[in-house]
Amino acid sequence: MSDKIEETIKEIAAKHGIAVGRDDPILILQTINDRLMQESTAAQQANLDAFKSELEEIAHRWGDDAKNKAERTLNAALTASKEAMAATIKENAKATAAAARQQVEEAIAQELKPSIREARRVSYMNLVAAGMVVFAAGLALWASW
Repeated sequence: MSDKIEETIKEIAAKHGIAVGRDDPILILQTINDRLMQESTAAQQANLDAFKSELEEIAHRWGDDAKNKAERTLNAALTASKEAMAATIKENAKATAAAARQQVEEAIAQELKPSIREARRVSYMNLVAAGMVVFAAGLALWASW
């Protein structure tokens, strides 16, 4: 502190050409001013530290809020995606089942067409044969009278 006072005395003498002593009121004001500056600096540092702490806390809360919102958004997107996939799978399963059913029906129709034709032909022949039997039975009955 005394080095600072010595520097101040030399600076006043150099700039203003006035010699001041250690007991000069101007140096008392300088000492008071230095003391107030130190106290002010300490108070400002305390305020800055408190502000820094508050900003860190706010930043931490914002980070947590952003994380929570991101998780909610991600979960909602995942749920929507699952629902869309389930709907698409269900729709595709119905379409596949319908296509398979149609192909089976077409295959059965292709396989059965000749059999149905053959069955019709046989049934017509049976009708003709039955008609002939009825006619023959009628002739036999008429001949026996």
